[in-house]
Amino acid sequence: MRYVIIGAGAVGGTVGGRLAQAGREVVLVARGRHLAALAGRGLRLRVPEGESTYRLPAVDGPDQLGELRTDDVLVLAVKTQDTVAALETWGEAPVAGGGTAAEKLPLVCLQNGVESPRLALRRFRHVYGVCVWLPSTFVEPGVVSAAGTPLTGILHLGRYPHGTDDTARRIAADLAAARLEAPVVPDVARWQYAKLLGNLGNALEAVSGPVDSEQARTLYASVRAEGEAVLDAAGIGYASAEEQKEARGDKVTLVPLDGAPRGGGSSWQSLVRGTGTIEADHLNGEIVLLGRLHGVPTPLNELLQRLANRFAREHRPAGSLPVAELARLAEEAQRADGL
Repeated sequence: MRYVIIGAGAVGGTVGGRLAQAGREVVLVARGRHLAALAGRGLRLRVPEGESTYRLPAVDGPDQLGELRTDDVLVLAVKTQDTVAALETWGEAPVAGGGTAAEKLPLVCLQNGVESPRLALRRFRHVYGVCVWLPSTFVEPGVVSAAGTPLTGILHLGRYPHGTDDTARRIAADLAAARLEAPVVPDVARWQYAKLLGNLGNALEAVSGPVDSEQARTLYASVRAEGEAVLDAAGIGYASAEEQKEARGDKVTLVPLDGAPRGGGSSWQSLVRGTGTIEADHLNGEIVLLGRLHGVPTPLNELLQRLANRFAREHRPAGSLPVAELARLAEEAQRADGL
């Protein structure tokens, strides 16, 4: 199979580089300065065993590839706010022998949150969800870093919304050869909702820096508690902390990488790169949406969603809001909701 990585950033670039290292055929899809760097100098992948450069085909869309192949796997790794545009671009791409990508090819949603597979299923017949556990960084065009060892990441994989098939197992085998464990599960959504709860801290980290003080940890615990209450009210199941710990164990241990930037998660990286957008609407905003649908107050997630969007829109520096000030705003938000 050939893997077309739509969005070769932190996660997409790492998966693409590791697959290429394992001898799989890979095409990278990017834009702007990142695309220029990939096309001109190749993908530089920094991992614990060293840095490697992969000269891979790099394009900005399907037109440069001509007809897609029947053995292509489309890996959607853009941020969720860019999902609809990517689906529109790739869904109608012709496939050799007839039909379109949306009709014929598997689409693997390698993304945070739970919204993208739902969006994809409106257009694509064969959608696969992934619970992404892959610590990685992309802040410099053409360069991605992944500090996990002995495995680079763990990617629970399954058909969306449920089920497994031979395609999922073939993809999982290729990922396993690329130092990416990929358990094939029939209930991938359960794992994605569990990861969503963890990702509720992304906006906190983006606006106020690492969640490493007692005040920040207390605030995150309250944000997560809102999320758990909402999922429980909605009757949405999610993998327990014990299940996640058993699945991950010590398979992905982070080590310092020479020359690699030290920073935060995906939302923090969006602010550092000055993209002007951030994924908070599909992380904290998912909890806000469900809370409104099921009558559960979510003032802390609303606050973080609003602040993260403002930081992105106004190009404010990542981590520039003191945690004490964020805690004050959180208290005000809770009082306004009568909590």
